[in-house]
Amino acid sequence: MKNLILITGGNGRFAQILKKKVNLNFKFLTKTELDILKPNSINKCLLKYKPKILIHTAGLSRPMHQHESNIAKSIDLNIIGTANVVKSCKKYNVKLVYFSTCYVYDGVKGNHKESEGLNPINNYALSKMGGESSVRMYDNSLVLRIQMTEQPFPYKKAYSNLYSNYIFHEDIAKLLPKLLNKNGIINVGGKSQSVYNFVKQHNKDIIKTKINDKETPLKQTMNLDKLKKILKKNINS
Repeated sequence: MKNLILITGGNGRFAQILKKKVNLNFKFLTKTELDILKPNSINKCLLKYKPKILIHTAGLSRPMHQHESNIAKSIDLNIIGTANVVKSCKKYNVKLVYFSTCYVYDGVKGNHKESEGLNPINNYALSKMGGESSVRMYDNSLVLRIQMTEQPFPYKKAYSNLYSNYIFHEDIAKLLPKLLNKNGIINVGGKSQSVYNFVKQHNKDIIKTKINDKETPLKQTMNLDKLKKILKKNINS
């Protein structure tokens, strides 16, 4: 199939949105079809479908406490599994697009650029940085550091003192086709603002609250200049 794009984690939250919102030549793969912990499973899929691009969304995310209580699972799925995908993509010369997270930055000063050093804020972020490390060894790859959430926002309260670049899954799905021909690292998100202000635009009943935990970094914003240049528009408009 010409210009086929494989998606790992085909049953995941983002993959379900992608199926509905983007009309590209996608093939969504479940764990049964492609098991990232089994190199032979990955190799067989790449040989069978001969894709142009593989978008790697499979892995372990929420609930976040899993990454603290079961580090073996976090390491297997987000680090070792990703490394397996990288090796297969390298073997068959398939472009790899990796979904990482804004949490690889320390979130202390905000406006984090792609070129700066990383200081992951929790075990989840450490596991995603581990995956990034293998992806970045492969030249034919793209790392997207994303801060996305479901629509509607899945919580009743939102923080007014935590600043981020939240963007809905649906909006990421619309942006993705414009990024697939890029390589390297790109920060992807929405306007820098408090989580409360972001949610308030879509849910007038959201309850305002604050983080009082001194250990939680409050400026988890990313610099989006690179993304804006690619999209040729102001992300804040």
